[in-house]
Amino acid sequence: MLLELYDLSLPVHTMHLLFALAIGAVFGACAQISRFCLRRAVAGEDGADASAASVWISALAVAIGVFAAARFTGFVDVSDHRLMSGSIPVLAIVTGGLLFGAGMVLTRGCVSRLTVLSSTGNLRAVVVLAVFALVAHATLKGVLAPLRTGLGSFNVDLPVGTLASVPGVAPALSIGLLGLAFYLARSSGTRPLYILLGGVIGLVSVAGWMTTSVLLFDEFDPLPAQSAAFTLPWSDTLFWFIASSSIPAGFGAGFIGGVLLGSFSSAALRGELALQSFTAPSETIRYMSGGALMGLGGVLAGGCTVGAGLSGGAMLSISALLALGSIITGAALTRQFPAFRRGARAVA
Repeated sequence: MLLELYDLSLPVHTMHLLFALAIGAVFGACAQISRFCLRRAVAGEDGADASAASVWISALAVAIGVFAAARFTGFVDVSDHRLMSGSIPVLAIVTGGLLFGAGMVLTRGCVSRLTVLSSTGNLRAVVVLAVFALVAHATLKGVLAPLRTGLGSFNVDLPVGTLASVPGVAPALSIGLLGLAFYLARSSGTRPLYILLGGVIGLVSVAGWMTTSVLLFDEFDPLPAQSAAFTLPWSDTLFWFIASSSIPAGFGAGFIGGVLLGSFSSAALRGELALQSFTAPSETIRYMSGGALMGLGGVLAGGCTVGAGLSGGAMLSISALLALGSIITGAALTRQFPAFRRGARAVA
């Protein structure tokens, strides 16, 4: 649509890349300031963190409401997206979600949070992301791919793939979640700015769907609809990094680059750049193990806390909500093990 309106000479692939870079920068800055992270919300060092939960829920509430409005007005068309399918690989999603949730407790952050931290000088996050991207790519296209296809063959077929097919569910759920976010924010003393930034992050996820599925869609050069995510984008970024002479950077690499740029810029302006590293071999093993679990789990579940949980949750996709629930369950269960609790406090 935008291509028709403005007669842009840039290829649609380049437009997707530039747009991903832009929304990634917004996401990175907002996430850096608000400390946006589902892990801290559901399985922090002292248990669930109401303040972090209020920010994350505000993002999801805005994403659900705005996505529903955009789809109703024709600015989103994701009817053919895999997250909208009624054929749901339940075993892969649940297994992957549990693994991802366990991994993010071990690393003290979901992939989105670690991406933000890596750009501010956290070397632990850099190592985790390298392991995460490597294992995710191996699960998608490498030695672990047979495991993915094997678990993915156990499907449950439903009449619909999204709860949004039920009239009134999306707006009611959006309003209810927004009310919950405000309640948690008030009870925990969360700054209103953080709730606002959470809402902006929710808008970013919808902006991705709107632009790649409709506004920048080119029927002569169709590209898949994409939005804010980290599992596939990190895998694509790794692949592009080692083979850039053969393949161009796409939406995923652009989004990751934008997040790194936005979070670095925000941290620099706020004076929050600081080098941090591992303090003991046991800590290194813990973090790398968590990164591997998240890489495997993110692919099996069909996304991470942002790709499935937020961007997929905006659609009210049943498979995405199942992944989100499995991730939360995996994190909550892992935190119950005393050894993991002691490890988390030791490296806090």
